Formats: sequence, C-alpha cells, structure tokens
Amino acid sequence: MNKPLNAFMSDMDMFLPGAADGPLDEVTFAAKDIMDIENAITGCGNPDWALTHEPAVKMAPVIEALIEAGAYLKGKTITDELAFSMAGENIHYGTPVNVNAPGRIPGGSSAGSASAVAGEAVDFALGSDTGGSIRVPASHCGIFGIRPSHGRVEISNVMPLAQSYDTIGWFTRNADLLRRVGQVLLDPYGAEKPVSNILIADDAFEMADDAARGALQEQAERIAGIVGASENVRLTKDGLPSIVMPFRYIQSREAWINHGEWIMETKPNLGPGVKERFEFSREVTEEQAIEAHAFRKDFASGLIDLIGDNVVVLPSAPGIAPLLNSTAETVDSFRSRALALTAPAGLAGLPQISLPLCTVDNCPVGISIMGGPGSDETLLALAAKITKA
Repeated sequence: MNKPLNAFMSDMDMFLPGAADGPLDEVTFAAKDIMDIENAITGCGNPDWALTHEPAVKMAPVIEALIEAGAYLKGKTITDELAFSMAGENIHYGTPVNVNAPGRIPGGSSAGSASAVAGEAVDFALGSDTGGSIRVPASHCGIFGIRPSHGRVEISNVMPLAQSYDTIGWFTRNADLLRRVGQVLLDPYGAEKPVSNILIADDAFEMADDAARGALQEQAERIAGIVGASENVRLTKDGLPSIVMPFRYIQSREAWINHGEWIMETKPNLGPGVKERFEFSREVTEEQAIEAHAFRKDFASGLIDLIGDNVVVLPSAPGIAPLLNSTAETVDSFRSRALALTAPAGLAGLPQISLPLCTVDNCPVGISIMGGPGSDETLLALAAKITKA
C-alpha cells in the first residue's frame, strides 16, 4: 500500500478496525504521525524524536472517536518534522507522492495524509493545521481539507507545535464525507445556517500568482452566484504580508517553548527549512511575542466583525505546488506568500475549507471558504452546496 505513494510510516503498520454499525462504518482513514496510539511511538517525522520518546500510554481522543464511529484506521502517515513546514519533503522518510501534480510537492506538514487521500489509499485522513498544514496540502493535491475553528476538535494526546493556532482537521475527496466526518468530530454538531452573502477578499487574491489569479477569481464569482450576493472587501489595512511576522513570532515562540529543551539536549538531525525555523524560534523574545499577541487581538476582533454571518472567499495557496527539490529561495518565497493567506484564520481562530475547484497548467489549486468562529457546520454545508452546484 505504501510503496507507490510513500504516504505511510512503513515502520509502524497499524490497523485498527472500527466499531460495527457506526455512522462511518466501512470508511477507511489514516492519521498523521503526531497523534498518539496506545503502546506505539509517535514519531513526529524525525527518527531522533522516535528514539528519545516512549510509546504512548493513551490513544488520541480524535482517533478514538472515529474508531467508535466505525471508521477503520489503516496507518500513520508521514509528516514534516515536528509539523513545522508547508512543503512535505522529509529528508528522513522521503516525500509523499502528489498524484494530481506529478513531480511537485504535496505540501506539508500533513503531507502523507493528503497524499493518501488523493491517491485513494484511504477515504479520509487526519492532519493538523497550525499555519496552513491542512489547507496548503489540500490545495496542492486537489482534495478537500478543513481547518476547524480553534478548539472545536479535541487535540489532546497530539504533539503540540503552537497551541495558540494548533487544530486537527481532515482531508477527503468529496464534500459529503468531509461533512460526515465533521458530524463525528465536531461535538456537539451544531446548526448549519444559511449563507446569504459572500465576501471576496481582494487583498488575498492579490497574493496569488498571475497564472492562478484569473482561475481563482472566476471560481469566486461562481461561488458568489450560487450563494446569491457578494461584495469585495479587504481583510487587512496594510496588506496581508503585514500580518505574517506577528503570526510567526507567536508560532515560533510557542514552538521553542514546546521543543527547545529537547532540541538543545538531543541535538537532532533536522532537515533544511525546519532547522532554520527552530533557529529563528530560539531567538524570538518574550517582548516580541507580547507585542504580536496585542496585534493579534486587534486584528482578530476586526476580522470577526468584518465577517459577521457572511463567508469569505480567498485562495487556499498562492498558486500550484512548487516543483520537487526546488531551491530554498523558491520554497521560502512560496511559504511567505502562503502564510499571508493562511494567517488570517490562524490569528482569529476561524474555520476554513479548501475546495478543489481550480486547475492551472494541469495542476490543482484550491479556493477557500472561511467563516466566523464556530461556523464550521455552516461551511461544511456550503461546501456540499457549492460542489453539487
């Protein structure tokens, strides 16, 4: 199962059958290797982590809930090291295959989960999204992916990266299953409210590549037509790049608090990009983090007020997936523009769904719908409505 895709952790085969007659009976899934399974080591994408940590003593509740609902766990999937990347290229375990964009990265850090779903090895897969690790792989691989509202899905017994942003989400190949999984994991599952107005985020579309912008804007207009009304807005006063550093200061400060001691003691072999991000994290001061939190509070309040009961449409990523083994400069440039698109939901704790509606140069690029806090059920219903239309 693993060889064609390289999506699964080959050294930790795990097959856990689901309960009989549950709402997800006979549905198969995989889980990103930052989520605990009892009596197994959670590898977190790095061999040194696996060697220095004991087997888990408890299963992550998010996996337990799915098994109780009847879903069948088929394995753990490859993640970027400590979930601190958007690329999906792991120097230790290899790069999961992007079947819908051959020769291009799958996106990370939930790379294996996205690859397994796109490659039809499982029906759905769990990933995490701190700075875009569901939304970007979903865009690159041409599948559905949801980042829930912060705090809506139980995240205990999952390796933390930055608790201010960490969420557990999932990938599927269709909107119906995306919604069905949500009915299990969003507990309790609330009301699906009608949406009457779409907000098209002009400053977000300005971040897209020239090649992708037209296709993305066309889909935004189609979504607006399905809903019935739209207006153009800007999510920021000074442009989306202005929110990237405050986002990074908070994320990096928390990442170092979580993992800095282990890094200093173990001196693990960290791959390109991940190594430099932890070096940056080490230098972020408490004062920088405090200032970033103040910025976040003001930004989140303004964005939530702007959205109200409406839904924002924006690109999931700035363009199609970069080529495999791209230069560090290419990867960093793409990452910076992608963070500008993913940071609003992170800073404000908002739900966002990437929809596989666009193709550019025969490669997928996602378009997203984003709502106010707790509007996950509404977005799931709207995703189903859009794809049926």
